[in-house]
Amino acid sequence: MQTQKNALKPKKLSLQTSFSPPELLAFFIQLLPATALAKLPSLKAKCFYQRLFTPLVTLWYLLFQRLHADHTLEAALTNARDGGADSLRPGLSRRLNSAATASYSNARQRLPTAFLGDALALQGHKISRLSPTTLWRGLVIALLDGSTVRLRPHGRMAKELPPNGNQHPNRPYWCLMRVVVCFCTLSGAALDCALGSIHVSEQVLACRIILNCLNSCLFIGDRNFGVFRVVQAARKAGQQALLRLTERRARKLLRRALTVGDHAVSWEPSRQDQLPPACSKKPINGRLLVVRLQRKGFRSQLLCLFTTLANTADYPVPELVRLYGLRWHVELNLRYLKAQMDLVQLEAKSPEMAQKEWLAGLLAYNLIRAAQLCAALQKGISPLTLSFSSVRRRLECWLRQFGRTKRQAYAQWAKTLQDMGRSRLPRRRKPRPNEPRAQRHLRLPYLPLFGSRAKARRNLKKYVSKC
Repeated sequence: MQTQKNALKPKKLSLQTSFSPPELLAFFIQLLPATALAKLPSLKAKCFYQRLFTPLVTLWYLLFQRLHADHTLEAALTNARDGGADSLRPGLSRRLNSAATASYSNARQRLPTAFLGDALALQGHKISRLSPTTLWRGLVIALLDGSTVRLRPHGRMAKELPPNGNQHPNRPYWCLMRVVVCFCTLSGAALDCALGSIHVSEQVLACRIILNCLNSCLFIGDRNFGVFRVVQAARKAGQQALLRLTERRARKLLRRALTVGDHAVSWEPSRQDQLPPACSKKPINGRLLVVRLQRKGFRSQLLCLFTTLANTADYPVPELVRLYGLRWHVELNLRYLKAQMDLVQLEAKSPEMAQKEWLAGLLAYNLIRAAQLCAALQKGISPLTLSFSSVRRRLECWLRQFGRTKRQAYAQWAKTLQDMGRSRLPRRRKPRPNEPRAQRHLRLPYLPLFGSRAKARRNLKKYVSKC
């Protein structure tokens, strides 16, 4: 069985346009820091006495830092003193007499990390349930992928989030935090996220997401997630999976040479599989799809997919291959997070604060994706055809009015939706040329710094004393 060259291209979505601007505004307001977030269990379990920066105001400015071009604490405090959060806490600007950022910094440290994780899961659940057009046959198409975030070795950072040993021989500097994010394909929103050090594998973090998922999902992952442990977690959580396998694992699963077609298999764990004790070790029945992809001007490629969707008539092979082709969107979403939201490197000085800033970045990213979905529903187009950066700029202008005076924000919402709907991605007549993954660095008159800065300062002090 051979698929056509356009088998991996997503089909055009037919979205409903039965949503009015007030309805979309009511949905969008639910995603902002509101009293509903105060009812989350992670925030109810912790006692707070009345302060200037309440948990909801603190969460608002964590999102403000990611959406604003200036991510410093001073920029957030300046906005609060100018009345940017008076609608959330009346009289906040008048009571902030000091220009020091210690009050906001302490409020960020008091905010529980679990609260941000619960808020992210709640956001993703609401966005995926806004319209049936974000679902595929009643399932959320959830994309799994992982990445790393750079951190500076402040305090306990190097101990809890150690650097990678191959950065430089025996002298690593940057600490790394491993992140695995689950995205909704048709809306682009982040459904959940799992964090850990580089010593925790992406498969373990992906299993945490699958077991804690609030939606009925079809999880799609590349060859890194095509292991028994991930499918085992999906079975325990009652979810479906569509994972790519390496040819070696596919041959072992099929127990003979690979042939193109749809094969019914039973996946048993091997001795090398690291399995959690809480999950069943029974074999998992599924389908092994072996497809040969051909594209003009390129070599043919053998694609091996394992899925738990057992019904061959309801879930044909070309449709599942097309769904796996949508996995490329997870790479674009991670690029938006790192480039547009400026999350490639965090300046936090503790592991807890690094996790909070990353989760706050995902919450801010979801606000943009929700506004993008609202504008697409208003125009009757796919939200993936809109420019993420253009929607972000227009949303940032609207959020400034929402933080100050809600009446003006309500009046400007319909116009903001129209502007977002016109922010289409360009249709290029000629494909872009392939670019090498290389950078051209500017020559600087400084030598590279190896080791810690404290040691470099001591060496510099010794050198100055000898002069």
